[in-house]
Amino acid sequence: MTELLPCGARWEHKEILHHRCYRPAVTVRLLAECDLAFRWQGPLLLRGLRSEVVRVSVAARAAALIVAFLCVVGVGVFVAVYYIGSATTQLPIVHYTASSGQVNVVLQEDAQNDSATKPDWVSYYTQDQSTKQWLHTTLFSVPANTKVNVTIYGYDGCTPLRNNYFSQVQGTLGGTVNVTQFDEHGKQYVTNKTTSLINSWSDCNVGHSFAIPELGIFVPVASPNAQLSANNLCSSSPCTTAGNPYALETFSFMSPKATGTYRWQCFVPCGGGYLDGNSGPMQTLGFMMGEMDVVSS
Repeated sequence: MTELLPCGARWEHKEILHHRCYRPAVTVRLLAECDLAFRWQGPLLLRGLRSEVVRVSVAARAAALIVAFLCVVGVGVFVAVYYIGSATTQLPIVHYTASSGQVNVVLQEDAQNDSATKPDWVSYYTQDQSTKQWLHTTLFSVPANTKVNVTIYGYDGCTPLRNNYFSQVQGTLGGTVNVTQFDEHGKQYVTNKTTSLINSWSDCNVGHSFAIPELGIFVPVASPNAQLSANNLCSSSPCTTAGNPYALETFSFMSPKATGTYRWQCFVPCGGGYLDGNSGPMQTLGFMMGEMDVVSS
């Protein structure tokens, strides 16, 4: 006698019960159906069937987990090598040395850059301490346990912060920044304003941000106002103050006592053309992400 059972198994005699269930997805429901169909055969045969089905299920799940794990590892290696590893070996590092217990780090952020590969990406530049030349790099070093004075020239236009939480200045000495804004003629329309908040939702006045998450530093970087952002922005990098509107922002923080490498980056989603603006320059060293090396003083 041959009978097609609900679980898809075919049997003619108890000796050939090893014609097992081969339904692709082995589930609890499958076990329940098989249990109901073969219950009259006795507990021994039923246990043998259930045991074999479970072994197939565990193997399939293990294989799927291994494949998923290898995919994740592969993506991680690609990101590390392509975006981080290769960049750190090619980009120059600006070394800031202390004078009277403090260093002066000078940056600018532009709407474009002078690279041959991604000239339309927004980017930071770092000023060399000795030559005062602007270098297209986001790697710099500072001594440990030292006051770090940061100056940022903001040449890019205004963009409301995705999360207004980052309008609040965090982690700087005094919890504040000083902001001065200039039009294209060099005239100040905001002069040395000390503030703990640059609210980009109430006014278009933030271009990017500077953050070192590991140190709890989150600073909104001021920009030219909406009208100047729409009509008169710098279009050739590295930008200069002559003939261009910009914001000049200063703040200070203490470098950590422990040496090491600390990632810094912009948290404004400024990666145009990428999902949610959070890729491209946002995750690439030399553009809107950088590293601060803290070295022995």
